[in-house]
Amino acid sequence: MKELVINCGSSSLKYTVFEMPEGKELCNGIFEQLTTDLPTFTHKLPDANGGMRKVKNKEAMSAQSDHADAIKVLVSTLTDEKLGVMSDIGEIKAVGHRVLHGGSKFSGSVKVTEAVKEAIKECIPLGPLHNPANLKGINAFEALLPGVPQVAVFDTAFHQTMPDYSYMYALPYKYYEEDGIRRYGFHGTSHRYVSARCIDLLGSPEHSRIVSCHLGNGSSISAVVDGKCLDTTMGLTPLEGIMMGTRCGSVDPAIVTTVMKKYNLTPDEMDTVMNKKSGMLGITGDTSDNRTIEQRAKQGDARAKLVENMFCHQLVKYIGGFAAAMGGVDAVIFTGGIGENNPQYRTRIAEKLAFLGVTIDEEKNALRGEEADITTPDSKVKLFVIPTNEELMIARDTYDLI
Repeated sequence: MKELVINCGSSSLKYTVFEMPEGKELCNGIFEQLTTDLPTFTHKLPDANGGMRKVKNKEAMSAQSDHADAIKVLVSTLTDEKLGVMSDIGEIKAVGHRVLHGGSKFSGSVKVTEAVKEAIKECIPLGPLHNPANLKGINAFEALLPGVPQVAVFDTAFHQTMPDYSYMYALPYKYYEEDGIRRYGFHGTSHRYVSARCIDLLGSPEHSRIVSCHLGNGSSISAVVDGKCLDTTMGLTPLEGIMMGTRCGSVDPAIVTTVMKKYNLTPDEMDTVMNKKSGMLGITGDTSDNRTIEQRAKQGDARAKLVENMFCHQLVKYIGGFAAAMGGVDAVIFTGGIGENNPQYRTRIAEKLAFLGVTIDEEKNALRGEEADITTPDSKVKLFVIPTNEELMIARDTYDLI
């Protein structure tokens, strides 16, 4: 059966079509910069080598095209004689939706009902940019495919196993009781996918302690004990934790009020500074692209080197802290765009973790984007590169639920 996986962002719509239960990817693509003057559409089909090739590459769409326009183009493309993967949109038998924030309401994926949609709506204050877009996607595909099961897969669900001492902030307790102010965590679908795969690679031991590092433009790190999340770096929002592409990560809270007062910034303006103008972009001044930063650092650029030093230092601190919190660590996972494709960072982390008995195999570590154990046979802690596949995880949850 064919399943459609949808990830509706505030100005984007990502999609993948799977043949289930095999998990075979039939096509994928993305609509970007929707509701702007420069919306684009990219569509990929399988190539002869088991990868995906672009048959449409950032093709321009009409200015101000919105999610509804994107869905019309998507339906036309999926059923196109040359570019499509089905003759009729009715061949889709289920739709899985990535939903950013489920608060503490959901500890797993669920079939979409009116009550579920209402709960997603109630979480909008916690995910003001993404949850409304996620609801748009759900409503649009309910209208397009009436009677076809829709499933919501929450970014926050995997982290609902955290104990209260991990998710609570030391603020007046009423903020938790009345406003839901607590750590929720994100990238849960990715952490769940790679940690489950890591347990397989470890030989499915009865007990396991894993640090999962999802490193990309958005980065988060999770401590996973026996397949369940003990702690994670992102908090109420995806802003907390390690420095990211444009997000500052954890900072002294007093910095926020200090900067706001000095530059007369509104809360929204300060939010923009921390989410869109900080992190790697804030330090370099002009780029958040890790590939560009890596190249500049090799050429001796001081700020690029500073970014790399800050990122690796923070990463080691979180890994070491989580290892201590778990009473030890059996494996560390590197996933996401940076985690999968930056051998230099992995080497630097391995060197710092030598006190735990980590020994890296540099030949194995030279790979990019492939699954591998990058340690020597005698390494006491294993380091794995595991490419994430959130879309497949969503597809599997959807298939299981229907």
